[in-house]
Amino acid sequence: MSRETISQSISIVHPISLSHGKNAEVWDTSGKRYIDFVGGIGVLNLGHCHPGVVEAIRDQATQLTHYAFNAAPHAPYIELMDRLTAFMPVDYPVSGMLTNSGAEAAENALKIVRGATGRTAVIAFDGAFHGRTLATLNLNGKVAPYKQKVGVLPGPVYHLPYPSVDNGVTCAEALKAMDRLFSVEIDVNDVACFIIEPVQGEGGFLALDIEFAQALRRFCDENEILLIVDEIQSGFGRTGQRFAFSRLGIEPDLILLGKSIAGGVPLGAVVGRKALMDNLPKGGLGGTYSGNPIACAAAVATLDAMTDEHLKTWGLQQEEAIVSRYQTWCAQGLTPYLGRLTGVGAMRGIELANADGTPASKQLAQLLSLARDAGLLLMPSGKARHIIRLLAPLTIEPTVLEEGLDILEACLKQLD
Repeated sequence: MSRETISQSISIVHPISLSHGKNAEVWDTSGKRYIDFVGGIGVLNLGHCHPGVVEAIRDQATQLTHYAFNAAPHAPYIELMDRLTAFMPVDYPVSGMLTNSGAEAAENALKIVRGATGRTAVIAFDGAFHGRTLATLNLNGKVAPYKQKVGVLPGPVYHLPYPSVDNGVTCAEALKAMDRLFSVEIDVNDVACFIIEPVQGEGGFLALDIEFAQALRRFCDENEILLIVDEIQSGFGRTGQRFAFSRLGIEPDLILLGKSIAGGVPLGAVVGRKALMDNLPKGGLGGTYSGNPIACAAAVATLDAMTDEHLKTWGLQQEEAIVSRYQTWCAQGLTPYLGRLTGVGAMRGIELANADGTPASKQLAQLLSLARDAGLLLMPSGKARHIIRLLAPLTIEPTVLEEGLDILEACLKQLD
């Protein structure tokens, strides 16, 4: 199958062609089976072809395949927003809008905060990833490959260290950097918002320091700055609860959603305080495909499956299996390259590091190939692409999860 018609600027992690999948398993066009620990990069928390999602897609496709909501509202959009806003674990009145992707949700959030505050500056964090569109590129806390050769980016945007037990950056260090930023770089009164991931995805599955999150919330309140939390990858049960910000003891002003919101169908959303979401003029928000009826139906079916009981059970089962296996590998001295276990809940990363603590990027590249040959698909993360991010569906069968971890163990032993 030729790929000459596809832009070579798209980077491919696994040079295979997939044919079909079921829950946590996929098959390529040659019939080879793989256990999927990538999950469409966090899109398939309910697995491939979840029966409820598939049924909802089929039913909706026979009724209405598309209508632009801003031209004429349709029932699936309205039903989903009623369900989605009720699903948000916050105490204030919520409203929102649907988008085509997480990046588009981030772009619209920037418009919303500009309209609400009259300010333009944004503070993001090192290691962040918020999308590939022009404005979100500047929010990303990493240059290569996202910002290379694209010229001047929309701003102003400033970056701070991301404090986490997983990267050794303390709350005190991050607050000191923030104090310097507002003493040297920018007037605090020019800042519209902070944008932060409660668990960084692309950054290596780093869990945000709880003390810093609460200090940041207080700082924002004191200075009339809005707080945007990006739950695009960490949301919808990835950490064992509806959204990862709940573990931080804070409530964001705006929340970015995407990835696992609709069982694999393209959809995103920005939701938050109703007064913020309503502040732009009529027509200031919208989009032709945003909130497509089929995507909305898939998202409603996704929410049907994501009860608190299910999320807690799925998260605990996966977390316990991963943590137990990692601890055994450490006790056994499985490989000299085994580094830290990062993240929380079922959102876990395994670092590969050299004896001196430097990233073992070469070994991770080797691991990706070894695991793929053995029937396991993995995804890299981290600034140096040295952290394996584990994103198996939450619905993975325990026997399949153990089989995948067995393959990962065997491949880790082979690293040189």
